[in-house]
Amino acid sequence: MDVGQGLRALSHAERVRLLYKTILRLHRALPPKLSDLGNKYVKEEFHRHKHCRPEFVRSFMLEWSSYAMELSKQIRDACLTGSDKSYPMTIQFGRSLKVPSLDGFSDSQLQQLLTLAKEIHSGAGCTHNPDD
Repeated sequence: MDVGQGLRALSHAERVRLLYKTILRLHRALPPKLSDLGNKYVKEEFHRHKHCRPEFVRSFMLEWSSYAMELSKQIRDACLTGSDKSYPMTIQFGRSLKVPSLDGFSDSQLQQLLTLAKEIHSGAGCTHNPDD
């Protein structure tokens, strides 16, 4: 049985739980502050969407699956870069959001995103101001 068949055999609740646990496992590879912040956010989001309307389930699962894939790739790349001592360890996790992505956000989602950005930048000691 291939992975796709195995996932299709799972119930919706089992797929959600698998994705949730996968993301928490990926967060273990992040620096402690980012891991803690990421875990807190993921737990809140999955809890908040536990009983969401069916029309939102597909996009929720797709976006979080995309996040897990992107984070997995970034962690793998960081491990490869980190094993080569000729390169300085300047690892950044995450990616910038493009304006078209932001256009689809509601006001409350944009506010939540701004709050998260402020928390990330203040906790990580960044000099970048998320209000810019």
